Amino acid sequence: MITVMLIDDHTVLRDGLKSIFEMEDDIQVIGEAESGEVALRAVPSLKPDVILMDINLPDHNGVELTRRIKENYKDIRILILTMHSHEEYFMAAIREGADGYLLKDAPSEQVVEAVRMVMRGEGVIHPSMTKKLFTFHQQQSLGSKESELTEREKEVLACLVRGLSNKEIAEQLFISDKTVKIHVSKIFKKINVKSRSQAVIHAIQHQLVPTP
Repeated sequence: MITVMLIDDHTVLRDGLKSIFEMEDDIQVIGEAESGEVALRAVPSLKPDVILMDINLPDHNGVELTRRIKENYKDIRILILTMHSHEEYFMAAIREGADGYLLKDAPSEQVVEAVRMVMRGEGVIHPSMTKKLFTFHQQQSLGSKESELTEREKEVLACLVRGLSNKEIAEQLFISDKTVKIHVSKIFKKINVKSRSQAVIHAIQHQLVPTP
């Protein structure tokens, strides 16, 4: 059972999300908060698997709240669900450790699957945000480690950018799931990232793989 906490100041939205998750056998909402302070007080006792959180809260910025939660509870997955599609919000949230970023216009089934995906350790990025990343200007130069990616690692990284799961990557490249996990781990180490979302952003910014 995946335990979920909802952090949003709109009661109607929280009630709607709870109703959606109640229809799923493997997801349970165990807590909710309408503000950052309420959330910070509740997280230590609830310790949910996944937190679904808005960027705009009455007393906290969701990006800062993400940082504070991740500092103390690295295993808690944080999925941002917001109306803000600006690159600066998106990039800041990912830098602070968010495991996924969805916009509130996402279909309910996509939100449900996103919770499962981040629980599996897979990054989730709203399609419109991915498109923006392809045109995002990057002024930093490439690090030496990035040039050490093998051809197979570049193929795996390209699959990550396309949003494929480990199983789908294994099927496409005709390798085992275990081998995919090993490649992903090595990629993370070489480009100095901690999640799939960060790997995708880094790959697009630095043009490490051909864009779709």
